[in-house]
Amino acid sequence: MANGLEKFKSRALHLRKAQTSAEARLWQALRNRRLAHWKFRRQHAIGPYIVDFYCAALALAVEIDGETHLGKEVHDKVRQDWLERQGLKVARFWNTQIYEEQEAVFEALWRECEMRRAWLEATHPSPPTPLP
Repeated sequence: MANGLEKFKSRALHLRKAQTSAEARLWQALRNRRLAHWKFRRQHAIGPYIVDFYCAALALAVEIDGETHLGKEVHDKVRQDWLERQGLKVARFWNTQIYEEQEAVFEALWRECEMRRAWLEATHPSPPTPLP
């Protein structure tokens, strides 16, 4: 089992090092809490999958799809359904959107973060602070 886990971690590390140019461009906008101070990780393992970007505080996965996803729609659907059953929201963008509509993608992600934050606050309220 440990050998399988090591291979999985090695795969995630490889994906971080071999990121696509679209992933690199989006990472520049997400890294170091640049998007509304939310912390994102790249090539993050969740169960049997590795998502492109992940914000744990919002349970939000961001996937960037390119030519390698063409013809894999069924696999992507199974993967997304599994992630959503775990309580995650999955936001998907195409490489071309990152290149051609960068500001619109950033705006859409910011809106998704805000909606996700509001939803989490409404469905998982903080417990009341005890009186002294």
